[in-house]
Amino acid sequence: MSIRSLNLFVATLLMGLSLSPAAWAQQRAIDLKPGDYIAAVVNQDVVAASEVVQRTMQLREEAKRRGVSMPDPAALHKQAMDALIDDRVLVTHARETSGKVDEPELDRVVSNVAAQNKLTMPQLLERLKQDGTDFRTFRENLRDQMMTERVREREVQARIRITDGDIDTYLEQRKEQANSTGQMNLAHILIKLPDGASEAVVAERKARAEAVLARAQAGDDFAKLAREFSDDATKERGGEFGLRPADRLPDLFVQAVAGLKSGELSPQLLRSGAGFHVLKVVERQGGGSLTTVTQTHARHVLLRPSAQLSAEVATRRLAEFKRAIASGNTSFEAVARENSEDGSAAEGGDLGWMGPGAFVPEFEAAMNALPLGGISDPVPSRFGVHLIQVVERRLVEVEMKALREQAKAALREGKYEEAYLEWVKDLRSRAYVEMREWLD
Repeated sequence: MSIRSLNLFVATLLMGLSLSPAAWAQQRAIDLKPGDYIAAVVNQDVVAASEVVQRTMQLREEAKRRGVSMPDPAALHKQAMDALIDDRVLVTHARETSGKVDEPELDRVVSNVAAQNKLTMPQLLERLKQDGTDFRTFRENLRDQMMTERVREREVQARIRITDGDIDTYLEQRKEQANSTGQMNLAHILIKLPDGASEAVVAERKARAEAVLARAQAGDDFAKLAREFSDDATKERGGEFGLRPADRLPDLFVQAVAGLKSGELSPQLLRSGAGFHVLKVVERQGGGSLTTVTQTHARHVLLRPSAQLSAEVATRRLAEFKRAIASGNTSFEAVARENSEDGSAAEGGDLGWMGPGAFVPEFEAAMNALPLGGISDPVPSRFGVHLIQVVERRLVEVEMKALREQAKAALREGKYEEAYLEWVKDLRSRAYVEMREWLD
């Protein structure tokens, strides 16, 4: 949600919410800046035309930066509008259903925003004043974001059902995989396909992926190709997932590299719902005992992107933290205590001992790829952007009860994305959405 839109919300809150959504939003229209228009009404909020223009420009710049073909203007406009409507649906739902955000917690997040932008609190207040943003509105924007995340985790997790039968099947599959494939470190290069891509776009992306595969087969460095061409978050790690059990890798990938040895490329492209993949087996280790697992003691620093802190700025800030730690100017624990935006901050970011499946896949892949004492580059996940340090590792025997809990956690994680998309779809279907005519 933009700061300007929240300005509209606060300025008109006292007008009363007894009006119908359409009439209420029409009343709010008088507060729009000259030359701006309402593009859509969403529950008790509005999407302004200027926001759609801004989001469209962001999408265009992102596509240009990634080197992907540009959607036609109508499709880009619709993509921007849909994203903004989804944002409003989620935040209005969160306001209605989320518990309160404690003021001390909100104060700490506000302080973090200032620090992440290298501003003192007085400088932050002055910057907001220059932007025409009330400080109270700024705080409420952050409160909305925190409430939305809480509601998302609670309600999406509640939609996921894992049965004892699911766990039995999962463990049996893991046992078979441990005996046959053991652990693997796979690397991939993803050439992404947009949703609803035309045949021409599919053909163009496939040709691009085939050209990358040909270069890899000719001996070009795979990691360098991944950093140059991949559309996946693993690109900065050379496309590597890190050494992990086969059950913690996508089934499609495991099947595609069956029979390949360490260092070998898959001779053919793999197509998934995301696009075309070039696959390489970086390392393959033999099978082991299902009940013997590697636990990792790690710590992290988490920054949550927001309207005030883009993912790019969060990534740069974490990279600065890493350099400061490496130079000896500070410690990982001190950085976490002062900046991390989750419950582990007070403990210096300490996450304790955790086994496979305890973290989201992108976090776990980066963690598993680190040596003892190693610090990752910034790692994006659905919770934000992380800086990760591995403190210790150990092999432990796992009791069946704990093994089943790990299996349940891994199964829930595997179903999360689908459950999230269904949740957003369901909320939107029940939301009041009125599209308005407006001009670019």
